[in-house]
Amino acid sequence: MANIRNGDFRRVWFITGASRGIGALIAEAALADGNAVVAAGRNVKAIVERLGDSDALLPVALDVTDEAQAKVAVQQALDTFGRIDVLVNNAGFGLLGAVEESADKDIRRMYDTNVFGLLNVTRAVLPTMRASRSGHVINISSIGGYRGSAGFGVYSSTKFAVEGITEALHTELSPLGIHATVVEPGYFRTDFLDASSMLVAADVIDDYDATSGAVRRRAAQMNHNQPGDPVKLAAAMLKLVDAPTPPLRLPLGTDTLAAIAAKNAFVTQETETWKALSASTDFPK
Repeated sequence: MANIRNGDFRRVWFITGASRGIGALIAEAALADGNAVVAAGRNVKAIVERLGDSDALLPVALDVTDEAQAKVAVQQALDTFGRIDVLVNNAGFGLLGAVEESADKDIRRMYDTNVFGLLNVTRAVLPTMRASRSGHVINISSIGGYRGSAGFGVYSSTKFAVEGITEALHTELSPLGIHATVVEPGYFRTDFLDASSMLVAADVIDDYDATSGAVRRRAAQMNHNQPGDPVKLAAAMLKLVDAPTPPLRLPLGTDTLAAIAAKNAFVTQETETWKALSASTDFPK
Protein backbone atom coordinates (compact mmCIF):
# COMPACT_ATOMS: atom_id res chain seq x y z
CA MET A 1 0.00 0.00 0.00
CA ALA A 2 1.43 3.36 -1.03
CA ASN A 3 2.49 5.71 1.74
CA ILE A 4 3.77 8.83 -0.03
CA ARG A 5 5.79 10.93 2.37
CA ASN A 6 4.98 14.59 2.47
CA GLY A 7 7.83 16.91 1.60
CA ASP A 8 8.74 19.43 -1.02
CA PHE A 9 11.70 17.44 -2.27
CA ARG A 10 13.69 18.77 -5.21
CA ARG A 11 14.30 15.26 -6.53
CA VAL A 12 14.21 11.67 -5.37
CA TRP A 13 17.59 9.95 -5.60
CA PHE A 14 18.14 6.18 -5.56
CA ILE A 15 21.77 5.43 -4.63
CA THR A 16 23.34 1.98 -4.45
CA GLY A 17 26.29 1.23 -2.19
CA ALA A 18 25.14 4.09 0.05
CA SER A 19 26.35 2.84 3.44
CA ARG A 20 29.90 4.20 3.12
CA GLY A 21 32.44 5.79 0.82
CA ILE A 22 31.38 7.80 -2.19
CA GLY A 23 27.81 6.47 -2.05
CA ALA A 24 27.27 7.77 1.49
CA LEU A 25 28.84 11.13 0.63
CA ILE A 26 26.57 11.55 -2.39
CA ALA A 27 23.58 10.66 -0.22
CA GLU A 28 24.61 13.23 2.40
CA ALA A 29 25.07 15.92 -0.24
CA ALA A 30 21.71 15.14 -1.86
CA LEU A 31 19.91 15.27 1.48
CA ALA A 32 21.54 18.58 2.40
CA ASP A 33 20.41 19.95 -0.97
CA GLY A 34 16.74 19.34 -0.19
CA ASN A 35 16.32 16.01 -1.96
CA ALA A 36 14.83 12.73 -0.83
CA VAL A 37 17.23 9.80 -0.89
CA VAL A 38 16.62 6.09 -1.18
CA ALA A 39 19.87 4.75 0.26
CA ALA A 40 20.40 1.17 -0.81
CA GLY A 41 22.94 -1.27 0.55
CA ARG A 42 23.42 -4.72 1.99
CA ASN A 43 23.58 -3.40 5.56
CA VAL A 44 20.60 -1.19 6.42
CA LYS A 45 21.86 -0.67 9.97
CA ALA A 46 25.10 0.80 8.63
CA ILE A 47 23.10 3.15 6.38
CA VAL A 48 21.05 4.44 9.30
CA GLU A 49 24.13 4.83 11.49
CA ARG A 50 25.84 6.86 8.77
CA LEU A 51 22.93 8.93 7.42
CA GLY A 52 20.64 9.20 10.45
CA ASP A 53 16.84 9.29 10.56
CA SER A 54 14.83 11.64 8.36
CA ASP A 55 11.54 11.75 6.47
CA ALA A 56 13.69 12.48 3.42
CA LEU A 57 15.65 9.24 3.82
CA LEU A 58 14.52 5.71 3.00
CA PRO A 59 17.14 3.03 3.78
CA VAL A 60 16.51 -0.15 1.80
CA ALA A 61 18.22 -3.52 1.86
CA LEU A 62 19.71 -4.32 -1.52
CA ASP A 63 22.23 -6.81 -2.79
CA VAL A 64 22.46 -5.61 -6.39
CA THR A 65 23.30 -9.12 -7.60
CA ASP A 66 19.74 -10.18 -6.65
CA GLU A 67 17.40 -9.04 -9.43
CA ALA A 68 14.25 -9.76 -7.40
CA GLN A 69 15.57 -7.74 -4.48
CA ALA A 70 16.30 -4.82 -6.83
CA LYS A 71 12.68 -4.80 -7.96
CA VAL A 72 11.45 -4.87 -4.36
CA ALA A 73 13.74 -1.98 -3.38
CA VAL A 74 12.53 0.12 -6.31
CA GLN A 75 8.91 -0.58 -5.42
CA GLN A 76 9.61 0.48 -1.82
CA ALA A 77 11.00 3.75 -3.18
CA LEU A 78 7.92 4.33 -5.33
CA ASP A 79 5.55 3.43 -2.50
CA THR A 80 7.32 5.91 -0.23
CA PHE A 81 8.15 8.85 -2.49
CA GLY A 82 6.08 8.22 -5.62
CA ARG A 83 8.93 8.62 -8.09
CA ILE A 84 12.64 8.19 -8.77
CA ASP A 85 14.34 11.11 -10.50
CA VAL A 86 18.01 10.15 -10.21
CA LEU A 87 19.59 6.70 -10.15
CA VAL A 88 23.21 6.49 -9.01
CA ASN A 89 24.69 3.06 -9.69
CA ASN A 90 27.60 3.24 -7.28
CA ALA A 91 27.85 -0.26 -5.77
CA GLY A 92 30.98 -2.09 -6.79
CA PHE A 93 34.46 -3.21 -5.77
CA GLY A 94 37.89 -3.66 -7.30
CA LEU A 95 40.41 -6.40 -7.98
CA LEU A 96 44.14 -5.71 -7.93
CA GLY A 97 46.37 -8.13 -9.81
CA ALA A 98 47.65 -9.01 -13.26
CA VAL A 99 45.08 -10.56 -15.59
CA GLU A 100 46.77 -13.97 -15.32
CA GLU A 101 46.94 -13.67 -11.54
CA SER A 102 43.20 -12.98 -11.19
CA ALA A 103 41.17 -15.96 -9.99
CA ASP A 104 38.01 -16.98 -11.85
CA LYS A 105 35.86 -16.87 -8.69
CA ASP A 106 36.97 -13.29 -7.95
CA ILE A 107 36.41 -12.17 -11.54
CA ARG A 108 32.90 -13.63 -11.66
CA ARG A 109 31.99 -12.13 -8.29
CA MET A 110 33.19 -8.72 -9.44
CA TYR A 111 31.26 -8.90 -12.72
CA ASP A 112 28.15 -9.97 -10.81
CA THR A 113 28.30 -6.74 -8.79
CA ASN A 114 29.92 -4.17 -11.08
CA VAL A 115 28.13 -5.11 -14.31
CA PHE A 116 25.19 -7.48 -13.81
CA GLY A 117 24.21 -5.77 -10.55
CA LEU A 118 24.19 -2.39 -12.27
CA LEU A 119 21.98 -3.84 -14.99
CA ASN A 120 19.60 -5.36 -12.43
CA VAL A 121 19.00 -2.02 -10.74
CA THR A 122 18.84 -0.06 -13.99
CA ARG A 123 16.22 -2.38 -15.48
CA ALA A 124 14.18 -2.09 -12.28
CA VAL A 125 14.25 1.73 -12.29
CA LEU A 126 13.79 2.52 -15.98
CA PRO A 127 10.06 1.67 -16.26
CA THR A 128 9.12 4.48 -13.85
CA MET A 129 11.46 6.93 -15.57
CA ARG A 130 10.01 6.02 -18.96
CA ALA A 131 6.50 6.50 -17.63
CA SER A 132 7.36 10.02 -16.47
CA ARG A 133 9.53 10.77 -19.53
CA SER A 134 12.18 12.15 -17.19
CA GLY A 135 15.08 11.08 -15.03
CA HIS A 136 18.85 10.74 -14.92
CA VAL A 137 20.83 7.50 -14.79
CA ILE A 138 24.34 8.05 -13.39
CA ASN A 139 26.73 5.10 -13.60
CA ILE A 140 29.92 5.35 -11.56
CA SER A 141 32.84 4.14 -13.66
CA SER A 142 36.50 4.94 -13.05
CA ILE A 143 39.69 6.29 -14.55
CA GLY A 144 40.11 2.60 -15.40
CA GLY A 145 36.91 2.67 -17.41
CA TYR A 146 38.55 4.80 -20.08
CA ARG A 147 41.98 3.20 -20.14
CA GLY A 148 43.12 -0.15 -18.86
CA SER A 149 46.33 -0.45 -16.88
CA ALA A 150 48.60 -3.13 -15.49
CA GLY A 151 47.33 -4.49 -12.19
CA PHE A 152 43.75 -3.38 -12.77
CA GLY A 153 43.03 -5.11 -16.07
CA VAL A 154 40.03 -7.20 -15.05
CA TYR A 155 38.58 -4.45 -12.86
CA SER A 156 38.97 -2.04 -15.78
CA SER A 157 37.13 -4.50 -18.01
CA THR A 158 34.07 -4.24 -15.76
CA LYS A 159 34.20 -0.47 -16.01
CA PHE A 160 34.71 -0.65 -19.79
CA ALA A 161 31.42 -2.58 -19.79
CA VAL A 162 29.77 0.17 -17.73
CA GLU A 163 31.03 2.75 -20.24
CA GLY A 164 29.58 0.82 -23.18
CA ILE A 165 26.26 0.27 -21.42
CA THR A 166 26.01 3.97 -20.60
CA GLU A 167 26.83 5.04 -24.16
CA ALA A 168 23.99 2.85 -25.40
CA LEU A 169 21.62 4.08 -22.68
CA HIS A 170 22.44 7.67 -23.62
CA THR A 171 21.27 7.01 -27.18
CA GLU A 172 18.25 4.91 -26.21
CA LEU A 173 16.95 7.14 -23.42
CA SER A 174 17.61 10.59 -24.83
CA PRO A 175 14.50 10.58 -27.07
CA LEU A 176 12.46 9.69 -23.96
CA GLY A 177 13.62 12.70 -21.96
CA ILE A 178 15.96 10.66 -19.75
CA HIS A 179 19.65 11.48 -19.31
CA ALA A 180 22.47 8.96 -18.92
CA THR A 181 25.95 9.87 -17.69
CA VAL A 182 28.99 7.79 -16.88
CA VAL A 183 31.14 9.36 -14.16
CA GLU A 184 34.87 8.60 -14.27
CA PRO A 185 36.56 9.35 -10.94
CA GLY A 186 40.30 9.18 -10.64
CA TYR A 187 41.93 8.30 -7.34
CA PHE A 188 39.86 9.79 -4.52
CA ARG A 189 40.67 9.61 -0.82
CA THR A 190 38.19 6.95 0.19
CA ASP A 191 38.53 3.38 1.46
CA PHE A 192 38.49 1.99 -2.10
CA LEU A 193 42.06 0.67 -1.81
CA ASP A 194 41.26 -0.98 1.55
CA ALA A 195 40.46 -4.68 1.84
CA SER A 196 36.80 -3.73 2.36
CA SER A 197 36.54 -2.50 -1.24
CA MET A 198 39.49 -4.02 -3.10
CA LEU A 199 40.35 -7.67 -3.55
CA VAL A 200 44.03 -8.38 -4.06
CA ALA A 201 44.85 -11.42 -6.18
CA ALA A 202 46.34 -14.13 -4.01
CA ASP A 203 48.45 -15.52 -6.84
CA VAL A 204 51.68 -13.60 -7.46
CA ILE A 205 53.68 -14.29 -10.63
CA ASP A 206 57.25 -12.96 -10.57
CA ASP A 207 57.25 -12.18 -14.29
CA TYR A 208 54.75 -9.37 -13.61
CA ASP A 209 56.72 -7.78 -10.78
CA ALA A 210 57.79 -4.77 -12.85
CA THR A 211 54.25 -4.08 -14.08
CA SER A 212 51.36 -5.30 -11.96
CA GLY A 213 53.65 -5.88 -9.00
CA ALA A 214 54.74 -2.26 -9.11
CA VAL A 215 51.09 -1.19 -9.19
CA ARG A 216 50.38 -3.29 -6.09
CA ARG A 217 53.13 -1.48 -4.25
CA ARG A 218 52.02 1.96 -5.43
CA ALA A 219 48.43 1.22 -4.41
CA ALA A 220 49.56 0.41 -0.86
CA GLN A 221 51.50 3.68 -0.70
CA MET A 222 48.65 5.71 -2.20
CA ASN A 223 45.95 4.35 0.12
CA HIS A 224 44.38 7.30 1.99
CA ASN A 225 46.81 9.64 0.21
CA GLN A 226 44.87 9.89 -3.06
CA PRO A 227 44.70 13.36 -4.65
CA GLY A 228 40.92 13.55 -5.09
CA ASP A 229 38.60 15.05 -2.45
CA PRO A 230 35.51 12.81 -2.18
CA VAL A 231 33.40 15.60 -0.64
CA LYS A 232 34.00 17.66 -3.77
CA LEU A 233 33.07 14.63 -5.89
CA ALA A 234 29.71 14.44 -4.09
CA ALA A 235 29.14 18.17 -4.68
CA ALA A 236 29.92 17.66 -8.36
CA MET A 237 27.06 15.14 -8.57
CA LEU A 238 24.61 17.88 -7.57
CA LYS A 239 25.94 20.17 -10.30
CA LEU A 240 25.73 17.33 -12.80
CA VAL A 241 22.05 16.67 -12.02
CA ASP A 242 21.22 20.39 -12.12
CA ALA A 243 22.78 20.83 -15.58
CA PRO A 244 20.15 21.35 -18.31
CA THR A 245 22.22 19.28 -20.75
CA PRO A 246 24.28 16.74 -18.78
CA PRO A 247 27.28 15.17 -20.50
CA LEU A 248 27.55 11.55 -21.55
CA ARG A 249 30.92 11.39 -19.74
CA LEU A 250 32.05 13.30 -16.68
CA PRO A 251 35.73 12.76 -15.78
CA LEU A 252 36.53 13.78 -12.20
CA GLY A 253 40.05 14.60 -11.07
CA THR A 254 43.11 15.92 -12.84
CA ASP A 255 44.51 12.38 -12.97
CA THR A 256 41.54 11.23 -15.03
CA LEU A 257 41.83 14.24 -17.34
CA ALA A 258 45.52 13.44 -17.91
CA ALA A 259 44.79 9.75 -18.52
CA ILE A 260 42.10 10.57 -21.09
CA ALA A 261 44.38 13.01 -22.91
CA ALA A 262 47.23 10.46 -22.99
CA LYS A 263 45.03 7.67 -24.30
CA ASN A 264 43.42 9.87 -26.95
CA ALA A 265 46.88 10.94 -28.17
CA PHE A 266 48.07 7.32 -28.25
CA VAL A 267 44.99 6.13 -30.16
CA THR A 268 45.34 8.96 -32.68
CA GLN A 269 49.02 8.20 -33.27
CA GLU A 270 48.53 4.44 -33.54
CA THR A 271 45.51 4.76 -35.82
CA GLU A 272 47.47 7.02 -38.16
CA THR A 273 50.41 4.59 -38.21
CA TRP A 274 48.23 1.61 -39.14
CA LYS A 275 45.63 3.47 -41.24
CA ALA A 276 46.70 1.99 -44.58
CA LEU A 277 46.37 -1.60 -43.36
CA SER A 278 43.09 -0.80 -41.58
CA ALA A 279 41.59 0.69 -44.73
CA SER A 280 42.82 -2.16 -46.96
CA THR A 281 40.26 -4.67 -45.68
CA ASP A 282 37.18 -3.26 -47.46
CA PHE A 283 35.80 -4.74 -50.66
CA PRO A 284 36.98 -2.74 -53.70
CA LYS A 285 34.62 0.05 -54.67
